[in-house]
Amino acid sequence: MTLDFRNTNALWCSVAAETLWRAGVRHAVVSPGSRNTPLTMALVAHPGIETTPVLDERSAAFFGLGIAKRTGAPVLLLCTSGSAGANYLPAVIEAKESGTPLLVVTADRPPELRDCASGQTIDQQKLFGSFVGFYHELAVPAPRAELLRYLRQTLRHTVARAAEGGPVHLNAPFRDPLPPIEDDTAKALACAVEWEEFFEEPPAATAEAPVKLGLPADFVSKRGVIVAGVGFDRGECALAHGAGYGWPVLADAISGARLQVSTRATVVAAYDAILRDERAAEKLAPEVVVIFGDLPTSKVLRAWLAKIDVPVVQFTPYPENRDGLHARTRRVRARAEELKYPPLVFQGAPQEWEQSWAKAEAAAQKVLANAETEPGFEGACTRTIAAELKRGRTLFVASSMPVRDLEHLAPARADGPRVIANRGANGIDGTLSTALGVAHGGEPTVLLTGDLAFLHDTNGLLTAAKLKGSLTVVVINNEGGGIFGHLPVAKFDPPFEEYWATPQKVEIAKLCAAYGVPHRIVSSASGLRTLLRTEVGQPGLRVIEIRTDRKKDAETRRRLFAEAAKAAGEALR
Repeated sequence: MTLDFRNTNALWCSVAAETLWRAGVRHAVVSPGSRNTPLTMALVAHPGIETTPVLDERSAAFFGLGIAKRTGAPVLLLCTSGSAGANYLPAVIEAKESGTPLLVVTADRPPELRDCASGQTIDQQKLFGSFVGFYHELAVPAPRAELLRYLRQTLRHTVARAAEGGPVHLNAPFRDPLPPIEDDTAKALACAVEWEEFFEEPPAATAEAPVKLGLPADFVSKRGVIVAGVGFDRGECALAHGAGYGWPVLADAISGARLQVSTRATVVAAYDAILRDERAAEKLAPEVVVIFGDLPTSKVLRAWLAKIDVPVVQFTPYPENRDGLHARTRRVRARAEELKYPPLVFQGAPQEWEQSWAKAEAAAQKVLANAETEPGFEGACTRTIAAELKRGRTLFVASSMPVRDLEHLAPARADGPRVIANRGANGIDGTLSTALGVAHGGEPTVLLTGDLAFLHDTNGLLTAAKLKGSLTVVVINNEGGGIFGHLPVAKFDPPFEEYWATPQKVEIAKLCAAYGVPHRIVSSASGLRTLLRTEVGQPGLRVIEIRTDRKKDAETRRRLFAEAAKAAGEALR
């Protein structure tokens, strides 16, 4: 423990850094500025906190978000006063909606310099509104033991609130001098406080064994369906319940229950295609539904669940209402470790119930496998990535078309990668920066993204030099927004092409060269497979570009899904 007694701000911020570290903060992402100087210097000096400087606050926030998504621990964001903090908002929103722990600290001028046209000063009170779970403005630093005790307790509480899941915000005013210019204001406290004792915490209270939560008794003997979504666990809980009750597990590709299947459960990956067939949708209608986390992206699945209108139990770690279908839902707030798993041998649903789903899945997957041989089809690249990456790798998938192709086309497997995505707010903001954060200090990571999501965050390329890890970016470049070609508005051209498809002609190779980032182009899924085997795991950042035709891709998807739906329906005759 090293405290800095050179002046009041230096002591205040070194106490803050030590407190944050003892509370569990291990990463801080700092954007340069003047007003945050005291805390920046204290964080950089602390040996237990890794600090990463990122110029653009928007990129910095998503970089920190990526680290927090990977580790599950609070990450600190620090910026200067003025409009700097406003650039954190998109990442704060994603953190709120996905339950990701972020501790946002915005430095500020002291009260006497506000509301008087002082430079780089705005109203930072409750800057993020309802998107943070806790807000507090810290006191102006002063060399008083009782105020340092207040600082210690407030920071401990703030970190604990973030650790519950979601962003929190501290506004931190500082008076000059901002650098640690030595004076006599804090020296007296060096001996006036017993510092080792100051930072000690009482031992944790002994917790009694919790009562495990389970499904309603009248559920377990019925024909049920497990829906494994995002935001609960890595999929083991959903798989265990599916195997125990003889229920199929409709597994979102992001949930962990699809690419890391750990039990004998019947995992259904092609549910979007299967449920497009009216016969299959009717025959496979369950009597009850259990949802782990949030619902998958699939509109087909959501529409089917709304239509069948059966009782639903939803397990979620979040306190908010997560039922966008407004079904007959009993929401149970719980984490995976709080649930009672079904017995190993259990007479649940009739055996033919699970077998029917398995037949439909096999028939649909036989058709969807043809995606790999469709020339120039971007979905072939998605399926290749899902099949090629092994356990011990992480796949970060962008919103819009990439995450949908992964949901529609990735088959179930046992030894696949961990999948992470910004599916709280479902936006394309900060895609590259979040992936860099996920890769930083973590497993070798692949980012699957479209061209617009990549270009939306080109400032993320500035962070490439700071990356401690491996990130391979696969850019599907179809010169626009491919997802909009699947919407009814696509028939209205003009103005569809200019205002929805938003075509672009950026030369991604030259863009990467400007930032010193290696770039390669491949023309096929097989070429991509070869590069993935050689490039993934190499230190630093590299970009692989694949050029496709978005209009042709849209037609290919429609044809493949129609054929897969037909095959599933025929398998159930």
